[in-house]
Amino acid sequence: MRILVTGAAGFIGSHLAQRLRASGHDVVGVDMFSAYYCTDLKACNADALRDDGIEIERLDLSEDALDRVLDGVDVVYHAAAQPGISDTTPFEDYLKNNLVATRRLAEAAMSGGGLRAFVNVSTSSVYGTQATDPEDAEPKPTSYYGVTKLAAEQLVLAYHRDRGFPASSLRLFSVYGPRERPEKLYPKLIHSILAGAEFPLYSGSREHSRSFTYVDDIVDGFVSVLDHLDACAGEIINIGSDIEITTGRGIEIVEEILGRPARVRDLPKRAGDQLRTHAEIGKARALLGYQPSTAPEAGLAREVEWYRDEVFGKIDPYV
Repeated sequence: MRILVTGAAGFIGSHLAQRLRASGHDVVGVDMFSAYYCTDLKACNADALRDDGIEIERLDLSEDALDRVLDGVDVVYHAAAQPGISDTTPFEDYLKNNLVATRRLAEAAMSGGGLRAFVNVSTSSVYGTQATDPEDAEPKPTSYYGVTKLAAEQLVLAYHRDRGFPASSLRLFSVYGPRERPEKLYPKLIHSILAGAEFPLYSGSREHSRSFTYVDDIVDGFVSVLDHLDACAGEIINIGSDIEITTGRGIEIVEEILGRPARVRDLPKRAGDQLRTHAEIGKARALLGYQPSTAPEAGLAREVEWYRDEVFGKIDPYV
């Protein structure tokens, strides 16, 4: 199949694009190369994709013409987004890059005809401070990110209900691993320990509980959709690990791997943060045969190895 991956130079999108290419698919990648995510890291991701025969076109889904990149595409994986919970990112950026971009991409895909599936990448942030429920629970987002990702999800599903658009939405839980965005917990922690610098941690974060999910397990869920296209149309599916640990335990695992403690500097509590996530994946198991298998200790060891060998001393994501 010919598959378009948006956000292909990003964390999850780059892993997905490479897996799809390795499985024999013709992969088209697009990315805006936003400065929100260190562009030097994105360039390294893009180089790795090019080595695998995947070209990435730089374009802005909210503004640029999309017909050409959608030509002949059978499946769209829409991973591009304005991510994260940020005190400095304005609402307009979330609106533009999450909702407007999704609307333009979905409408362009519909107008071309022949599309077999549009897989929207959503987030557990739509559930709110306690993300522990199945997919039919009432969403209660507490951040601009969660609000706009929920709106984008419902928009593509509205197209399914009204026009038969073959859309589904995968809600992801606390993804980590090699190529993770620099502002996330683990890259910041690994960098600070290696550099002997302070590690900034929001007050109360150690007690937060998370379904930290290794990126390869996330990609397993993505690619399994290809074997169940008809069954997935119109569905919302949680994709994540059902192993739950505290953020404090995650920090301890990284400290154990590196053999050094972090020098923690407490920051004020962050507004809109989630207190607990636990992926309820009964639907994913039943519909997709989904079975995440990576323990936090194994996944974090791989992320530490990547950051130490590929990033530290070569690229400074925090300049």
